Amino acid sequence: MARKAGKQTRILENIPSISGFASVVSKKEGEGPIGSEFDIVSEDAYFGEKTWEKAESRIQKDAINKAMDKAGITPSELEIVFAGDLLNQCIGSAYAMRDLGIPFVGLYGACSTMAESLGLASLFVDCGIVSCAAAVTSSHFCSAERQFRFPLEYGGVRTPTSQWTVTGGGAAIVTNGESPPFVKRVCIGKINDLGITDINNMGAAMAPAAADTLSQYFEDTLTSADNYDMIFTGDLGYVGSELFKELLQRAGIDLGKKHMDCGKLIYDKSQKVEAGGSGCGCSASVLCSFILNRIKEGIWRNVLFMATGALMSPTSNQQGESIPGIAHLVHLSAEK
Repeated sequence: MARKAGKQTRILENIPSISGFASVVSKKEGEGPIGSEFDIVSEDAYFGEKTWEKAESRIQKDAINKAMDKAGITPSELEIVFAGDLLNQCIGSAYAMRDLGIPFVGLYGACSTMAESLGLASLFVDCGIVSCAAAVTSSHFCSAERQFRFPLEYGGVRTPTSQWTVTGGGAAIVTNGESPPFVKRVCIGKINDLGITDINNMGAAMAPAAADTLSQYFEDTLTSADNYDMIFTGDLGYVGSELFKELLQRAGIDLGKKHMDCGKLIYDKSQKVEAGGSGCGCSASVLCSFILNRIKEGIWRNVLFMATGALMSPTSNQQGESIPGIAHLVHLSAEK
């Protein structure tokens, strides 16, 4: 049974295992620095489907099926799925899961959804509500551009602070297994809003929430950066990462060289992605490949994974509202 530590953190006493995980991306992500880490790389951005939205559902289907295969389980053994995406009413997830016949919880945490879904799946398993749960998250560059900005055919100019939505996703199967990676703690973030209104500067909108969650987690657990091998943020990109570190330094917290951002890792600067990667699928695909692979191999013993999200919609942005940010954190370990 998970127990509370401090204000926002839960310590998982049964320490669930991520028994299987998988990542699915498109051609651009496959050409990036960690392209060899992904399980499935599609040369076709449509993933064999007729629309961008259907392609995003296909990403989730392929990711969860591959993760179940690696975990050695069938859909009948999976008791609940926590899944989310960036599309209105989370249609990417809903249409992906409709044929599986598994209890489904749709989530919207924007780009924080991978940490949100993994945290909830781990809490459900740790508390004995289920014995096998899945966390699934995705995004697609083309469907996100159509919804939040302009259709690609419009040919809009991208600003230097804008980030490139990752076409990809990840899935993790959480059980009571005995093999690493393990989930030891979950810290649910709270909304932070410093008044950013620029839809092309998501990093600045999300950085305050990331700094707030990490600071609170350190306070709750009486730990510091020295206790962890790496600390990953979801998709702050180049702009948000610098602001994140500046905010922490003001609070007297120095991460040294232990911080890495998924949005900076997934693409090379030569790929013309401006301030880096973003989208639900950014942290999801990096987590379910590069990060978990290294924990499973014992290269890293303790890692903090903190996905960050901008909780706005096309409507709120058009009405001139500021962009609230959220960040959820999961402590991953190679040791039970």
